[in-house]
Amino acid sequence: MESADPTFWQLYGEAAKTALGFFWKAGWAFVMGYAISAMIQVFVPKHRLVRHMGEFSLGSAGLTTLFGTISSSCSFAALAAARALFAKGAHFILAVAFMFASTNLVIELGILILIFLGWQFLVAEIIGGLILILISSVLIRSTYPRHWVDRARERVEEDAPEEEEFSPLERMRSAKGWQMVGNQFVMEWKMVWKEILIGFTVAGFMKVFVPEAFWKALFLQNYQDTLPELLIVLENAIVGPFVAALTFIGSMGNIPLATVLAGSGVTFAGVMAFIYSDLMVPPLVRVNAKYYGWRIALYIAGIMFVSIVATALILHFGFAALGLRPDAVQSAVMNEQFAIDYTFFLNIVFVALAGGMIFLHWRHQAGGEHSHHHDHDHGGSFSFQNWVVLVFIAGVTLGMVAFAVTGGVPSGSG
Repeated sequence: MESADPTFWQLYGEAAKTALGFFWKAGWAFVMGYAISAMIQVFVPKHRLVRHMGEFSLGSAGLTTLFGTISSSCSFAALAAARALFAKGAHFILAVAFMFASTNLVIELGILILIFLGWQFLVAEIIGGLILILISSVLIRSTYPRHWVDRARERVEEDAPEEEEFSPLERMRSAKGWQMVGNQFVMEWKMVWKEILIGFTVAGFMKVFVPEAFWKALFLQNYQDTLPELLIVLENAIVGPFVAALTFIGSMGNIPLATVLAGSGVTFAGVMAFIYSDLMVPPLVRVNAKYYGWRIALYIAGIMFVSIVATALILHFGFAALGLRPDAVQSAVMNEQFAIDYTFFLNIVFVALAGGMIFLHWRHQAGGEHSHHHDHDHGGSFSFQNWVVLVFIAGVTLGMVAFAVTGGVPSGSG
């Protein structure tokens, strides 16, 4: 006897459970990644590196890439930091390189990719991030809009805050230094939790409600026998950034959806192009326009798009030549979100760590200390994103009620 098709409320409950399950599998990684990021940002005197970023060279590009890698993975914070570097005299090419590195090469993102997509995607993310920076640097050098850049620098020069000098060792040995780490940890979470919530909720609901056939049609997977492979791969690399732009999700939030795409048969190039396109989402382009003007913002977006497509193609065929390209992704995270396994115990450990960081944050605030606040402007006092977050929280809550009542989608159902 065939089982009946699941009802809407069963699907709705399953989608909410899936979204929460995604976050459950990645929760410990988020805490560990942001704890490491907070320690790096507090104990590494990054302002000293800026002195070497005034002229473009291979050495300064490498230093900028390192600088971006140890910086915040929040996309909005990355744009604000890049603006500050540019205002302090960093070369425009290096400011753009910093944007790429601080959103594509950071520790937190790498851990998340490893959990959801596997080691091949992690290796591709690192190698591709470097290729992306190289290609974008060459493109900007070839098309450098000097007049636009000069006008953009005039816009940001008056907003270049001074940073204090400090001894890293002395700061590490002091209670104040570790309180600053706890404070930075909490500030990082305040900047990214909305993007993470939106990204994981979108991924959970898309996995349940968007049929695999839709992704196969959008990325031409039904034409593999009739169209040349190069054409399909190129189309995937071009479409990936547009799908990312339509999701309005930042770098950390789009990995679960990238896993949905990879599990639906989207090519390696398409998935990598999607992952790299976090800085092309409309809210981030708007922030760049606020900083530099619309001409430079759209110029940066254009450079990003061309660089992303080229990088995705290089990774796709390069990994294929080396026998490293994953043809399909069947991530255990997608099907087994809740279990008494290593994730359960790691989450317990890192919840305790998060509690310690919050305690240090409270001590920092109680001492009257005020850390430098990242410019993380999503809009007004209650922005469109805030309304979206409220709707998503209500939606997931209602979905968990539906799951409790219906039991979700029965095993073996469509």
